[in-house]
Amino acid sequence: MTSSEILIYQNQEGNIKIDVRLEEETVWLTQDQMAVLFGKAKSTINEHILNVYAENELVEETSIRKIGISDFSTKPTNHYNLDVVISVGYRVKSVQGTQFRIWATQRLKEYIVKGFALNDDRFKSGTSMNYFNELQERIREIRLSERFFYQKIKDIYTTSKDYDAKDEKTIEFFKIVQNKLLWAISQNTAAELVYRRVDASLPLLGMLSLDKTANSKIKKTDIN
Repeated sequence: MTSSEILIYQNQEGNIKIDVRLEEETVWLTQDQMAVLFGKAKSTINEHILNVYAENELVEETSIRKIGISDFSTKPTNHYNLDVVISVGYRVKSVQGTQFRIWATQRLKEYIVKGFALNDDRFKSGTSMNYFNELQERIREIRLSERFFYQKIKDIYTTSKDYDAKDEKTIEFFKIVQNKLLWAISQNTAAELVYRRVDASLPLLGMLSLDKTANSKIKKTDIN
């Protein structure tokens, strides 16, 4: 997990809602967010954080980072990782801290094992259509890697001493391999995919993969 993601944490009672940043296989919260989470004043949170570092419970350099810009300052805001959040939670004896730790641990496990984490309830409620559309787009981009895998097979085949791109056996071989890969991915052959996906009522006949740069034109590579 190198790039950052934002997930929404909501407690069991539904009265606490926080945008949580996930980055570098941990979660990051500001002091303001911890104040909301634990129901304490920001000054209290700051005091506990200072004590955590003063008592060498955690190393400041690895548990704090400046990210983004807050609404009240032109400087990046300090964000603290899950270890700090847990330590502060123990010090303020907050039940909310325990709930958050369980939630964060589950989300992090999803990221590490699956490579993604979803807020299912948020998507089901229909209030996150922009994020849903973004998710669909990212899935399409990931599926493009299937084409790169097929290209690797073609590259290996072309190193053959007797390789001839126009030979009937070569053409037949590529057709067979492509159909096998497509079937493994979609349970359809190339011809079946075209038949089932082409829709004259949709823009570009329903094409799913296309160069989106300005003034781009449909190329042969877009439909191969």
